[in-house]
Amino acid sequence: MSASSSDATLIRVTEPVATAAPPSADPRLRELRRVAIVPALNEEQSIARVIDELRAFDPGLDVVVIDDGSVDRTSQVARAKGARVLRLPFNLGIGGAVQTGFRFAFEHDYDLAVRVDGDGQHDPAQLARVLEPVLRGDADIAVGSRFADGDAGGYRSSRSRRIGIRLLAWVVSRIVGQRVTDTTSGFQALNREGIALFARDYPHDYPEVEAMVMVFRHRLRLAEVQVEMRERGGGRSSITALRSVYYMVKVLLAIFVGLFRRNVVPQEGSE
Repeated sequence: MSASSSDATLIRVTEPVATAAPPSADPRLRELRRVAIVPALNEEQSIARVIDELRAFDPGLDVVVIDDGSVDRTSQVARAKGARVLRLPFNLGIGGAVQTGFRFAFEHDYDLAVRVDGDGQHDPAQLARVLEPVLRGDADIAVGSRFADGDAGGYRSSRSRRIGIRLLAWVVSRIVGQRVTDTTSGFQALNREGIALFARDYPHDYPEVEAMVMVFRHRLRLAEVQVEMRERGGGRSSITALRSVYYMVKVLLAIFVGLFRRNVVPQEGSE
């Protein structure tokens, strides 16, 4: 499934998609084909709530759940809620699951995508804030940040993780020449250009930090907006205290190695 190499091609997903109904929220969405990409691993306790909240925000939003090799009833619960489920044959990790969603969105000609994690930490009621820079035409990718306007509101992660997030944000800000505050957030909205980039090339393992650098290297526009995160609705985080240290070292090395990588990922229309 990996498409991280320079000559990667998209794998067409042939499963049909239902036509979205007009939204009752922002009228600017009416002419756009839009999809919610929801990566999930063993999230049977929270996935139903996430889908319900996405539909409450925008009844015309197509919801696609990428089940990354769950061993519980995540897929069954999601299907029962009317979501389209792409079930991976084994666990690819968050990067592979998210890229699968972007491939699906690209191949089915969606104009707009939002990414919301299946654990319930992202509140779909705040999607209007995240979508606004993209709908205004000010950004290709908008990210919901816990720190854009200062310290995090809502649920607070551990102190060590907050320090790590701030360190990564400082490093990435220096590299890209723009202030960024929450490089690990997966709460995102993307236009067609953002979808095309991530469909063709997306980092694996813990990808958000590397992906943010990639956005700037490909000269796409990124904006952050303040949001509040919630505590997980169920399941458990894949990042333990020990893995946090490993994560920090690995991501920092990946960032610096990536600086020497050529920008050879084609954009939509250039092939």
